[in-house]
Amino acid sequence: MKRYLYTTLLTAGLALLAMQTYSQKIQRVIVLGLDGFSVPGFKAARHPHIDSLFANGAISLTTRPVMPSVTLPNWTSHLTGSGPEEHGVTANDWLLDKHPLQPIAQDADGYYPSIFKVLKEQVKNVQIGYYYNWKELINSMNRKYIDEASFEDSDRFAGNYQKAVNFVVQHKAQPTFVFLYSVHTDHAGHKYHWMSPEYIAAIEHADSAIGAFVNELKAQRTFEGTHFLLITDHGGNPVTGHGGVSMDEMQVPWAVTGPKIKTVGVVDTYNSNKNTALVIAKIFGVSQLPSCWTGVVPTGIFK
Repeated sequence: MKRYLYTTLLTAGLALLAMQTYSQKIQRVIVLGLDGFSVPGFKAARHPHIDSLFANGAISLTTRPVMPSVTLPNWTSHLTGSGPEEHGVTANDWLLDKHPLQPIAQDADGYYPSIFKVLKEQVKNVQIGYYYNWKELINSMNRKYIDEASFEDSDRFAGNYQKAVNFVVQHKAQPTFVFLYSVHTDHAGHKYHWMSPEYIAAIEHADSAIGAFVNELKAQRTFEGTHFLLITDHGGNPVTGHGGVSMDEMQVPWAVTGPKIKTVGVVDTYNSNKNTALVIAKIFGVSQLPSCWTGVVPTGIFK
């Protein structure tokens, strides 16, 4: 009986070790992007699912957007580790063949090097999904480095959330990076003003969707070992909207959690939207970054 019990425990221990080793090898990062998510909005809205997800990670409420505090320059900065002065995306109407400021570096197709390019070139078999509902968002990214891209119109995002789950499950045995974005929060700010009841409701709607998304990942056994980031592009002023330099526009929430991240709660160390791509690269263990990137890894968040 003792020998049987010992053998059973040994087998279970080896199986657990194998599962832990497997989960360490199969790296997965999911970025949750909410457009126009302000710090005052974060403080006023109820977001229990976001709170629960990032309870064992790091949250910054003092992260700085790049200037100008508008959409495409900032999302480009998140994904390229650089500011507009480097990547050249200075306005929402940027197009590959129509923009005034040339980037300081570009790939063979004319795009500034993104985290998608870095991962495809340095992480074997990595799968990349990109889900969005503001059509101009993808314009500054080279799509050849993205395995699945899905656009959902009219501020809808539920279909993309489900597609992202399906993508993660389909590639659960491979390194996976998912960028999952919604613009509905920003549009609520524009239509009803930042900090209006409708704007707060849009944040809480996003929180509910994130909760359902996480629960589905858990049900599909793809939650454990996954790193999550919560990011946004800019905040918003209740009177003037965004694009200016008020603190409501130029200070945003930013959060990260996962096996490699310390449980530090709210931090006030320096952080910028330019840093996001470097954090993602570090999670994936990428060692060679484009020399043109100017972001840094925030101090004190990695184990």
